[in-house]
Amino acid sequence: AIAKGWQEVFPHAETILCPMADGGEGTIEAVLQVCEGQWREKTVVGPLGQPVQAKWGWLEKQKIAIIEMAQASGIQLVPPSERDACHSTTFGTGQLILGALDAGAKDIILTVGGSATNDGGTGLLSALGAVLLDANRKVLPAGGLALSNLSKIDLTHFDSRIQHTRFLLAADVTNPLCGPNGASHIFGPQKGASPTQVKLLDQALAHFADVSAQLLGF
Repeated sequence: AIAKGWQEVFPHAETILCPMADGGEGTIEAVLQVCEGQWREKTVVGPLGQPVQAKWGWLEKQKIAIIEMAQASGIQLVPPSERDACHSTTFGTGQLILGALDAGAKDIILTVGGSATNDGGTGLLSALGAVLLDANRKVLPAGGLALSNLSKIDLTHFDSRIQHTRFLLAADVTNPLCGPNGASHIFGPQKGASPTQVKLLDQALAHFADVSAQLLGF
């Protein structure tokens, strides 16, 4: 639309289109328009556990995968009346990463905009083999709210290929994980969270961050 308007005003000007995206839905399409890539497709678990046909981009020569969280875990996949920030999961996004690893990806561009989730990416980690446990060593249910009961993250069966893969996260925001400008307070309401749930989700993500820091030695 911008190019069309420009050409109407300056009909003799050379116009070079450069597709752009914000890290949400449509990012893969923008990349593939300017790169020699292919669309790939995989059936994955959607944000509320439903099967979803999700697409991802593949640059064979460079061994680069472009994965949109919105494709597998996007807010557009859930009707407004069914949005559930407390229990939605990014598991399907992790399944797309597995598909990229199986294809031989050395680099993965992960766009994280437009999700229906507030689980801190723990569903994604679970798909890759991480096991999230409570104090009784029981596996936590899906979703961000359950993270308040997180006691241990077992990485015994975590996919070892991750260690040899470079990730680039693409987003158009700089919000911290927690706090008044964090993920839950800023984005939780649009994903279905009530004011009370926003506070609980923020506390759960803060606890997840603490457990992760201990695991990683921070």
